[in-house]
Amino acid sequence: MSHKIICTDRAPAPVGPYNQAIMAKGQMLFVAGQIPLDPQTNQIVGGDDVQQQTEQVMANIEAILKAAGATWQNVVKTTVFLADMNDFAAMNAIYARYFEPATAPARAAVEVARLPKDVRVEIECIAMISD
Repeated sequence: MSHKIICTDRAPAPVGPYNQAIMAKGQMLFVAGQIPLDPQTNQIVGGDDVQQQTEQVMANIEAILKAAGATWQNVVKTTVFLADMNDFAAMNAIYARYFEPATAPARAAVEVARLPKDVRVEIECIAMISD
């Protein structure tokens, strides 16, 4: 399988044995889960505010998409991980600004026991890029 590593300094550097994203066969982009880390300071953004955290997560994803030559319109699937499902509406208010309802990607949202660095939200996505 041919694949290409996607990396940008406009999103947080990986903190383990993974990459920001992988482009497989030049069409499928798999973006690793992003948490609200500021790529310049490597600090968590938003304190305990899930909306501010979601803003940073979406900015990180957008930087990775751009580095791969993609946009939000290329995203076909997202997975949202929440520390507390009671944060869903607040997260969704920010998330919804990035997608048109008629063409929004498929999505799963799950509550998890704990997220890296005890953040409130992590989001990953898959995008399809045309040749």
